[in-house]
Amino acid sequence: MSTTLSPDELAHIPDAEVFQRLQAAKKAMARDLLSDPVTLARGLERVYRMRPHLRVIADALVGLERGDYDRLMVWTPSQVGKSSLVAEWFPFWWLCLHGEDRVAVTSYSDDLAMRRGKAIRRYITEYGGEYDLALLAGSSAAQDYDTTEGGGVRSVSIGSGLTGFDVNVLVVDDPHKDRADAESKASREHVQDWWSSAALKRLQPDRNAVAVVQTRWHPDDFSGRRLEEEGRLEEGGRWKVVHLPAIANPSKFGPDPLGREDGDPLPHPKIRTKNRRALLAWWADVKATSSVRDWHSMAQGDPQPTEGALASRDLLRMIRDPGGSVEPQKIAVAIDPSGGGRDVAGVIGGFLGDDGRVWVSHDVSAAMSSADWSTAACLLAFETNASVIYVEWNFGRDMAVLALETSWEALQRGGVIPKTHLMPLVDPVRARQGKLLRAAPVAQQMVQDKVRLRGAFVDLENEWATWQDTDPDSPGRIDASCVLVYGLIPEANKGAIVHAPLPTAPRPPSQPRAASVYGRRISQ
Repeated sequence: MSTTLSPDELAHIPDAEVFQRLQAAKKAMARDLLSDPVTLARGLERVYRMRPHLRVIADALVGLERGDYDRLMVWTPSQVGKSSLVAEWFPFWWLCLHGEDRVAVTSYSDDLAMRRGKAIRRYITEYGGEYDLALLAGSSAAQDYDTTEGGGVRSVSIGSGLTGFDVNVLVVDDPHKDRADAESKASREHVQDWWSSAALKRLQPDRNAVAVVQTRWHPDDFSGRRLEEEGRLEEGGRWKVVHLPAIANPSKFGPDPLGREDGDPLPHPKIRTKNRRALLAWWADVKATSSVRDWHSMAQGDPQPTEGALASRDLLRMIRDPGGSVEPQKIAVAIDPSGGGRDVAGVIGGFLGDDGRVWVSHDVSAAMSSADWSTAACLLAFETNASVIYVEWNFGRDMAVLALETSWEALQRGGVIPKTHLMPLVDPVRARQGKLLRAAPVAQQMVQDKVRLRGAFVDLENEWATWQDTDPDSPGRIDASCVLVYGLIPEANKGAIVHAPLPTAPRPPSQPRAASVYGRRISQ
């Protein structure tokens, strides 16, 4: 039976009754919004962008309020909406349900915590009336205010400000400022001491829920220590963990909360969820502009210990040497081609010295297309007077050789390289073993003082010092430097890399060939 009234029927209802009915409908709509924090946010603010991963987080927050568990961790990349949902809308939603409760929002700094507190205060002021939630008269402080129901909010930095404040809900929003802070043992212990001596002691017996959102900087950071001491919920522990990496990897992290398959991207509030291509491009750009370790930590929620890397920073510093007295015996450029211009193409220059060592002298690696990396390699070969260019055959031998030959001839036509300067031999090499089995012997060559750096190479050293053998995708600089070492001293790991067979006869100069550059077919 329909409850909708016609205009004639409405005309015979007193204004007071119409108003009451409208108010009742408004209250019913307001109650519907309280189903979870993300529904509340979407219903109250038109600019709020709803995405599937935010629904997953909101459902976990509902479980926290319902008492299914009392500890929750949320790990996602930055800038995807987790902090505004967990540290702002969630406390407001909780107070709408439990106006008598007291909420503490903490972070690594007072400024960030106060920003969260101001947002919650604004929601109470603008929308709280629908839920009988209002600020107590005289509660004007930005980081400490009370509600008329007896509840309140305090937003302070970790390590201060909770004394004398009872807590029913504790939100920990980024307990570590950055990597340097998380890697400081003293700083990590400061956070742990605060948790043990202050935070836990303020939680109340009737309701005590904790929600943590953070970037996973270190295996022993706040979340790492909590899981080590108290365990995951599904393993009989205490903490519910919502782990949403930028690129799904169920084979490594377990079933994905969004049901994604390996390689699927995480949604982003500013990109349409159905635009898979744009999402993949965005995360590929984030990866390309991050160090290997930062990508794992900030985007994948998978912090990697420095001691698990192939080469320590101390070792890399020790093998730096200007090498002024070394005489090059064989100069080479090594390439690890990129795929589609999105990954970093490794382009490394170096030489075999008269001391029997391989010296890394140049690094011009970058995210480049095939035309760009081949041009960069040719320019580096000309600059260093290299006699050979080693290129990984796995990329496609013919394509790589043609790309290099095309770029060399284009540079000669443009007058950049003299036409009388002969192009170096292009020596394709094929990997017989996996990335780790190729890289580990080169790291050992560093330990044995068979490989040195002719100066400091920040990006190359960062890759060697942070790449983990559990990562299936090794960086381009590492691969190119391995190709360089194996090209110049093949005995470093016999069998790991083999050279492609040399041509048995020169190609007639009149024989036409074609190469694909920037998507165009060029005949020469």
